[in-house]
Amino acid sequence: MTSNLRARIGAGELLVGTFIKSPSPHAVEILGLAGLDFAVVDQEHAPIGIAEMDMLALAGKAAGLPLLSRRWGQSTDWIAPLLDLGLTGVMVPHVMDRAHAASVCDAVRFSRGKRGLSPSPRAGDYGGFGLSDYRSRSDAHNVVMAQIEDRSALDHLDEIAAEPDIDLLFIGPADLSQSMGVGFPSAELDAAIEQVIAAGKKAGIAVGLFVGDAAQVPPWHRRGVTVFVCGSDQALLRKSAASMIGAAKH
Repeated sequence: MTSNLRARIGAGELLVGTFIKSPSPHAVEILGLAGLDFAVVDQEHAPIGIAEMDMLALAGKAAGLPLLSRRWGQSTDWIAPLLDLGLTGVMVPHVMDRAHAASVCDAVRFSRGKRGLSPSPRAGDYGGFGLSDYRSRSDAHNVVMAQIEDRSALDHLDEIAAEPDIDLLFIGPADLSQSMGVGFPSAELDAAIEQVIAAGKKAGIAVGLFVGDAAQVPPWHRRGVTVFVCGSDQALLRKSAASMIGAAKH
């Protein structure tokens, strides 16, 4: 098994991670030691800035836990600074067409000629890598997850998946159900998820899904999803604490 998350995604391995919603390096370190395959720092829904990301990236590197970031907004200028910190990749919300997918890939891949190049940050071992090695290593390892969570994106799945530097279509079921005006869960939402899975299979790229409980992983894995974000650090802490107090007092 390779430690390269991008290669593992491409190989179709079953990979399970979680969202990080607390700006705590200790939480990242603990989750890495627990054996998670990766984690996604949720800058979209948690108060985590660039200074906190620096420390989280350092903790991820120390624990051998690949970290990605998810952040709000249609611009892509937030991506390169996080990759410079040593993050493994990005999960970009609300990708709705190929133009948006292409702009994300432009911000990640040096080979596309638009990402600013300097091996001086942590990702380049503070200048330890030469330019050529840094470019090739980054492009081989950095992961691009395009999040599918809008009804309109369902009409553009093939073109989004066809963007050559997209590694994974990641389904956000809560926002997708809201955009579709259907229940979460519901048969209509399941059908949309199946539509994304089919597009991923057609393009030969992986599909990921958020689940609230690990029990949901096996049935969706059998249907073709290979990458799962299960809950969050906060949810894990809350559920464990509630279980403990329930067992102790009831």
